[in-house]
Amino acid sequence: MESSRRSFIRNGIGSALATAALPAFSRSGILSTAPAAARIKLSISSYSYWHFKPEKYPIEKVIDEAAKLGVEGVDILHRQMDSVDDQYINALKRRAYLNGIAFTCLSIHQGFVTPDKAEWQKNIDKTKECIELAAKMGIACLRLNSGRWGTTKSFDELMKNRGQEPILPGYTEDDGFKWCIEAIEQCIPTAEKYGVMLALENHWGLCSTPEGMLRIKEAINSPWLGLLLDTGNFLENPYSKLEMIAPQAVFVQAKTYYGGGEWYTLDLDYNRIMSLLSKVNYQGYLSLEYEGKEDAATAVPKSIAMLRKAMKT
Repeated sequence: MESSRRSFIRNGIGSALATAALPAFSRSGILSTAPAAARIKLSISSYSYWHFKPEKYPIEKVIDEAAKLGVEGVDILHRQMDSVDDQYINALKRRAYLNGIAFTCLSIHQGFVTPDKAEWQKNIDKTKECIELAAKMGIACLRLNSGRWGTTKSFDELMKNRGQEPILPGYTEDDGFKWCIEAIEQCIPTAEKYGVMLALENHWGLCSTPEGMLRIKEAINSPWLGLLLDTGNFLENPYSKLEMIAPQAVFVQAKTYYGGGEWYTLDLDYNRIMSLLSKVNYQGYLSLEYEGKEDAATAVPKSIAMLRKAMKT
């Protein structure tokens, strides 16, 4: 009896200590206690080598360049892929694995801001297909856009207007949010089924403001929806806006503009940005999204060196 009693007390105390030692988890599933050392890993967005030029830059070469630079991952732009067939995907996976490269995100282009029901459903179906594709590629994060009104037909013109465009005549901003929220809600079960996080980016349209992004996130309130923080897509007062969305960030794309930007240039303070991410205990990937006019062969290595330095500050 005494032996059983001692065993009970010993095991009870051990359990209590073990429970006390367990780290607390936030609602997002990220450790809420500060890590002993920064765990942010570097990635390169394949877009850094392409910028929608007529000739695509192969994903295979992006993997090779990432390995040479010693970064941990590659964020793949869906439009930059040559195919979605098994042979192509498996060859990419093999090449990445042998080079110690993880696929960190699949960045797709879709939009839910449309009154056209057929077009709206088409974009939902595309998103679900891309969630399955991401899972097939071993990618646990999918970049989403809210979509935009489409009243500015040219992206070049949209950039001249600092990302602003008129609302579609006959509709309101509330209509746009309703369409977007309902569409993402339809995608959430597929994301959960395949274990793929949806990351809504500050990428024009309804997500041009942190308030817009948070309105969508809070309306859906799913652990499978987070935000993608692009450091270069808030053109005015970026730091206060980035700070608003940082607590919900599940992926970060870091813009640089060597040689001047393709559409605009921001002078971003990455020491300040890293401090901002540290304050919210961000522990995911930081993916370089180079968008300058200098040749990527020289600008990407410079960008990675700069980001590494900022990460150590």
